[in-house]
Amino acid sequence: MLTHSDLRELQTKSLKMQGWIRQQTFSPENEKTLRRFSSWEVSELIFGMNQSTFRGKMAADPTLPAGKVEPDGRQRWFSLEEINTLRRRLKPRGKSLMPERPNGRAFRTAIANFKGGAGKSTVALHFAHAAALDGYRVLCVDFDPQATLSHSMGLTDVSEEHTVWGIMARDLIRETEAQNNAPRGAASGAALPQRAIPSSITDLGLQDLRVSDFIQPTNWPTIDVVPSCANAAFVEFASAQYRHLNPEWSFFAAMSRFLDQLPDDQWDLIFFDCPPAIGYQSMNAVFAADMLYIPSGPGYWEYDSTTSFIGQLSEALEDLAHGFEGTLPADKAQLPKVFQDVRFLLTRYEPGNDLHRAMFEAFGKVFGDKLANHPVEMTRAVEQSGRFLSSIYEMDYRDMTRETWRRARGSFDQAYDEFSETMLPLWKAMNDPTLSADKVSEGEQA
Repeated sequence: MLTHSDLRELQTKSLKMQGWIRQQTFSPENEKTLRRFSSWEVSELIFGMNQSTFRGKMAADPTLPAGKVEPDGRQRWFSLEEINTLRRRLKPRGKSLMPERPNGRAFRTAIANFKGGAGKSTVALHFAHAAALDGYRVLCVDFDPQATLSHSMGLTDVSEEHTVWGIMARDLIRETEAQNNAPRGAASGAALPQRAIPSSITDLGLQDLRVSDFIQPTNWPTIDVVPSCANAAFVEFASAQYRHLNPEWSFFAAMSRFLDQLPDDQWDLIFFDCPPAIGYQSMNAVFAADMLYIPSGPGYWEYDSTTSFIGQLSEALEDLAHGFEGTLPADKAQLPKVFQDVRFLLTRYEPGNDLHRAMFEAFGKVFGDKLANHPVEMTRAVEQSGRFLSSIYEMDYRDMTRETWRRARGSFDQAYDEFSETMLPLWKAMNDPTLSADKVSEGEQA
């Protein structure tokens, strides 16, 4: 017979092994560091420039960052800070290497599905890293108590007060205070009830935290994260209690209100890694998102789960639209929830597998142009990246054959490029009411 004490003992043993694994994965200081990138990667894969052209521009301007030459080779290796300096200063054929950034706030993408193992954290991690290499400043929000994305970004010591749970508790207190202080009465003449939040919540002091207190830097200088941790799992139980304390609290808009407090120009892209369930956390992510990205494995059961997910999500959003009608400020959020776009992305795809090809075709017949054309392929390098809590962009191609590494990177590059091509017209149109995404796309093609 086993009790909670036995489970605690098993956890203690596992934590010791976790520490050992982290030592193998992170630097000797038990801290995750970002590797340097070779001149070949910088010129061809990041800047899309011929190596000889890149070398010529470097030689012509000695004030440019020179990188470092490692003892065992002639190749120069650059930090991401140096790459971004080069990106700002180099103009091949008079063209800027800076990514296009429409005016207005950052574009928000929720990566969500019902099924665990669909590749949500993998896609979020790789899109964030690809965007950073593209020159964007990125904020990730880890909604999943499994905290895979947070751990992959080197954050392992996180208190639950500084996770999405803390943001939601902070929002509950602030929104309740605002409601209690609002003018009394309603159109019907009935007085609105005063709501009391118990001291067990208010004494935590979360209402006094700044938005920046929830955001932590990562080993990538242009990526920040609102992290998660295992203890944040109780947010689902706590949120049910919070709704009981204040039924008028629009719980699903807590993250949207939090993000609306951020400076518009501090980040460019925001990615949400959602838990494999429809609950208080995932609904916050979905409601705050401009675009919904739904990864799915290429099997029948995963197709079945994805179908169930979009059905249950539709029902949940419909319930919110009817249950909270008229309670949100019109300038910040709206009901029913409107997405700029919804996309499906196949993951763990093997092009030589007949079943995978058949399922890709089935997805395409159902979802049409909402299905990404470039699935994420399953390769040995992708398997290794997951094992070592790293993206393919963080892995050094010298640790395997260059072709193996390049094939894996190429798969994620294509998936990210397709995301970017879809996202950018939507982002432009979102911040310019006179445009539609279709018109933006037509103008670019012309």
